[in-house]
Amino acid sequence: MTGKIEEISICIIEDDAHFRETFADVMALRGVKVFGAGTGAEGLAALAQCRPSVIVMDVRLPDMHGFDLCRRVRHISELKSVPVILISAASRYNDPRDRVDGLLAGAAAFLPKPITIEDLWAEICAVLRRPATEFA
Repeated sequence: MTGKIEEISICIIEDDAHFRETFADVMALRGVKVFGAGTGAEGLAALAQCRPSVIVMDVRLPDMHGFDLCRRVRHISELKSVPVILISAASRYNDPRDRVDGLLAGAAAFLPKPITIEDLWAEICAVLRRPATEFA
């Protein structure tokens, strides 16, 4: 992982407010800063204000598809090297071809829900250990 844990910040774009808040609370206990959004538009607005260490986003957002949001994030020069982790509860995305589409959209990882906070944290740590050039 790059940097100290205190230096890590995470943007979570997830329409499930309970999951988003629980994740933020658990990360706060670890000293990790988290800011979140419930829609893609809110996520883009939040990302315009802060550059996180990693972005976690749901594939199924109320206002846009996570693949499209990931592509938009990849076109923002300040965010090109920030890893994106896609998460989805939709069984549709269990097909490897759909998961490849997510990775082709620019995601560093694609995880199925339900997911534990510990498993998500492990994946965050894993992508932060990878060179930033992999995401640009």
